[in-house]
Amino acid sequence: MILDFKHYQHAHCESGVTTNLLRHEGVEISEPLVFGIGAGLFFAHIPFVKVSGTPGSSFRSMPGTIFKRINKSLGVDIQVKRFGTPEKAMQGLDEVLKSGKPVGMQTSVYYLPYLPEAFRFHFNAHNLVVFGKNGDEYMISDPVMEEVSTIAGEDLSKARFAKGFPEPKGFMYYVKDVPKEINFEEAIKKGIKKNCWLMLSPPLPWFGINAIFLLSKKIKQYPKKLTPRKAALYLGNIIRMQEEIGTGGAGFRFLYAAFLQEAADMLKRDDLARFAEELTEIGDLWRNFAYSAARQMKARKSDLVSFDELGDMLEECGVREKSFFKRLEKVNW
Repeated sequence: MILDFKHYQHAHCESGVTTNLLRHEGVEISEPLVFGIGAGLFFAHIPFVKVSGTPGSSFRSMPGTIFKRINKSLGVDIQVKRFGTPEKAMQGLDEVLKSGKPVGMQTSVYYLPYLPEAFRFHFNAHNLVVFGKNGDEYMISDPVMEEVSTIAGEDLSKARFAKGFPEPKGFMYYVKDVPKEINFEEAIKKGIKKNCWLMLSPPLPWFGINAIFLLSKKIKQYPKKLTPRKAALYLGNIIRMQEEIGTGGAGFRFLYAAFLQEAADMLKRDDLARFAEELTEIGDLWRNFAYSAARQMKARKSDLVSFDELGDMLEECGVREKSFFKRLEKVNW
């Protein structure tokens, strides 16, 4: 029960999984197009939701949303499922594999033994593809890995039902059927409009551009409200979510810029190419923030950037992105 599935390494787990699943069905599409049409760029900072004991920051929307959005835009017939028990989840997986379909799913990286130990902590939003089974071992196409892997059924079951936020609850998804013709132009337009809405419109302070400004203020308060060790831990988690989980903050900006450039080429739009260049510059600002925050976290003595300065750097990212998405939202189609 091993499918004829081609593994490709990608930058981000869910957009990589989605790309590989669509390619398996004959849809020629790149990861940047998947990420952009799926409106994958996002930011959230939710202080009252703790991840490994620190306030939760996320540079992505909830798991499964990229897969659902792009396939809705492309007219692809999909199936998504959650399960009440690990036993039913594994039985459901086996049934889909027997039908000849590779399966995407949400897992906890902590229970994936094939990953380097440094990456294995309690993060429950990692996506991968299962494309076969040999005895009690499952064949894994993890888009962040160079080669395919295998995993014991027991470990995969634990990864699919890990506790903590967000709980996977056996979440899995797969492509049922694809249309003969796909209107990429309309899908690109819808994806851009949706991502602008996600970044600009949420009225709550924990999502979109508002959340960047919220975190900027919170960072400035760390030295006053936290012990030095806790302040360092909080900074460390922000950096880890930005630079190590998937592609993170700066990497997501670069990936979305690649989408805008590809869209510019497909639609012959010079304005989208200019937006791509601008977002690449904003990605550099995010990366500079992460570099400076890492130095502060490790208490390097030379070129040390204060918490106030870190907050200002993040605020600049927010100001630039607010201007960027407001202008992108008003593009004349």
